[in-house]
Amino acid sequence: MPKVDVINVKGEKVEELTLKDDIFGIEPNEAAVHQVVVAQLANKRQGTQSAKTRSEVRGGGKKPWRQKGTGRARAGSIRSPLWKGGGVIFAPKPRDYSKKVNKKMNRLAIKSVLSSKVADSEFLVLDALSIEAPKTKEMVNVLENIKAAKKTLILVKDLDENVYKSARNIPGVKTVTVETINVYDLLDCDCLVTTKDSVEKIEEVYA
Repeated sequence: MPKVDVINVKGEKVEELTLKDDIFGIEPNEAAVHQVVVAQLANKRQGTQSAKTRSEVRGGGKKPWRQKGTGRARAGSIRSPLWKGGGVIFAPKPRDYSKKVNKKMNRLAIKSVLSSKVADSEFLVLDALSIEAPKTKEMVNVLENIKAAKKTLILVKDLDENVYKSARNIPGVKTVTVETINVYDLLDCDCLVTTKDSVEKIEEVYA
């Protein structure tokens, strides 16, 4: 079973925590992670792009010049895709890019990324994280004390307004709850900072 050090906001070791092997110690499934990330990015696309084909562009009803005898190339419409102001070949149209991922695969992908973070020593566990008032400076000091990376994801059990507001203005730092974690955010960070009670909730939800 993987073990990690539990530290306080000053960066001092408080205790050692044993993590569940079936959540934080599995062999990462790269195929599942890739499929979930592709689906997640696809679901963010609006799919509202649109352009007109030659049949939708206004004008072009009359043949520009006769077929033969002018010395110029044959032309049937001034709205040909080859002409300026003409239609677009294979014009993009509004469509739905969304992809569905079943719950089992999503859970496997999250477990894979969590296991990878623990194996790569990019998983920091705090005994507690609380800030009396929303102050960015205090959060910066905490992250410096625990030696967190520039791109850090703070994972908390429940949304704490003071923690969220203190971290939202720090470049590269994002705060999420256990219920809202996703594979892309986990992969996009260089360091995952969580709390002891958050780890317990993860083990409860993904057991």
